Amino acid sequence: MGIASEALKNFKGFNLKNLPEVEPVSPGHRACQGCGEVLALRQAMKALGTDVVVCSATGCMEIITSPFPQSAWRVPWIHVAFENAAAVVSGVESAYKALNRKKKINSPNTVFVGYGGDGATADIGMQALSGALERGHNFIYMCFDNEAYMNTGIQRSSSTPYGAMTTTSPRASLASASPPRRRICLRLQWPTALLCGHGVRGLPHGPHEQGEEGLFGAWPRVSPHLLALPTGWRCGIDESIEVARLAVQSKVFPLYEVIDGVYHLSRKVAKPKPVTDYFKPQRRFRHLTEVDINKIQEKIDADYEALIKKCVVEEKKEKEPKGAEMSVSLDGA
Repeated sequence: MGIASEALKNFKGFNLKNLPEVEPVSPGHRACQGCGEVLALRQAMKALGTDVVVCSATGCMEIITSPFPQSAWRVPWIHVAFENAAAVVSGVESAYKALNRKKKINSPNTVFVGYGGDGATADIGMQALSGALERGHNFIYMCFDNEAYMNTGIQRSSSTPYGAMTTTSPRASLASASPPRRRICLRLQWPTALLCGHGVRGLPHGPHEQGEEGLFGAWPRVSPHLLALPTGWRCGIDESIEVARLAVQSKVFPLYEVIDGVYHLSRKVAKPKPVTDYFKPQRRFRHLTEVDINKIQEKIDADYEALIKKCVVEEKKEKEPKGAEMSVSLDGA
């Protein structure tokens, strides 16, 4: 059993009945109507509690929670540059470790959290995150993925889905579009990232489970969350939760975790909905032709089947006798 698997073996998780009442992010912030990102941030922070230090990359959540001289944060919080949240949270974690060792503070259980959007994670901040993971710092990194640079004008990021319209990738034939991209979890292939799990706004227990799991062990954890943003996704402000659910139900955004290099499916889609159901509420996909949609559906089906096979293989390996090799390389995922 690997380090993370051993730490998580007695984990039971949260549900809506035992949801923590603590609110590290206070109401009264300035998020837009229907914002899925602030819902994810609130629920993740409820799971993590108040003994935390949070490092925020520049982005929507920094702007809406900290307009000077006000703040929606009830825990220590640092705003840093677009590209270096992972580097700063690494430094904070190291400083606490040194101060605890010298008996200048007594905070052995403090949780260190860094977060950013998909641009601050998959593009601008990838180098800092890579370094922090390689060094093995004890921190949680959350990527709030709304699939574009929403704060600065809905520009395309490397997390923007195949075929989606942004202000820098206007509608065009998919023949000239960029190829489909890997999700964040599949791009983070370092063995030191012992826990990497997908979450989504629209399934309320998801971030609590991942947040509580992140409290175990002294190793880096990465948790990408898919969030609907009505402004950039061109959906109604009352549809952000339903659209996020449809992302899971249509297999566009499968929920799974990679722990010690082993794949675990969090939620299997038994009766998947067609990708057209997911696209329909979002005007960013309205230019797609039937041929385009069929091509995308084929890719989604193939990727999901590949993921299922990985998870099945790992389940079989977990049942092998004690001492058997249980982890696999993420190369080629």
